[in-house]
Amino acid sequence: MTHLASDSPRACPVRSSPAISTQNSRGPTVWPVATTDVVSDAKTEAQRLLSVELQRWVHVAGVAEAAAVASRTVADGDTELLIAAAWLHDIGYSEQLRGTGFHPLDGARHLRAAGASDRLCRLVANHTSASVEADARGLARALAEEFPPEDSPTADALTYADLTTGAHGEPTTVEDRLADIYDRYPPGHVVHESIRRAEPDLIATVRRVEARLAAAQPR
Repeated sequence: MTHLASDSPRACPVRSSPAISTQNSRGPTVWPVATTDVVSDAKTEAQRLLSVELQRWVHVAGVAEAAAVASRTVADGDTELLIAAAWLHDIGYSEQLRGTGFHPLDGARHLRAAGASDRLCRLVANHTSASVEADARGLARALAEEFPPEDSPTADALTYADLTTGAHGEPTTVEDRLADIYDRYPPGHVVHESIRRAEPDLIATVRRVEARLAAAQPR
């Protein structure tokens, strides 16, 4: 499939391949676990729920690595929050959490029930223009009332990390990421049509983060 935007694909940040464990950690059902490291807790919970699906786990690990790169664009106090949200953004795909069948909402509801922070739940619930697909699924009101979205560099950075990481965890461009989604979900599928509607906003979000990265000082 050709690129979906008129812009030429931009070079991706160089990221090493994440170290992946295929062991399914049987951690506690209440999250966060008894540590003070929110990122470690998030990774543990994501591994518990997703590592049986190797491709999903590899993607999530890549998104977490991309979020670490993008953390230069967020407030100092949001770095761990961003990376934790990256680890957790797709946990709603786990069969253990399946409720509505809409993974951002199912994942966020699990985190809320387990005692995660309000902002972490809201970031997971609203990543990558989730509101557009929620509308198509008849879940827009539930999503907006339970997990109001935040308009922030941190929310942008999470979407950027998701959209610059391929299905196999590899760095990619937003154009190629969207093209892959369109290939995997045929026209008429709720995911295909929702991403098509959200595409201008998704590309604009990635461009904002790219500009912030270019202007940011290394930490």
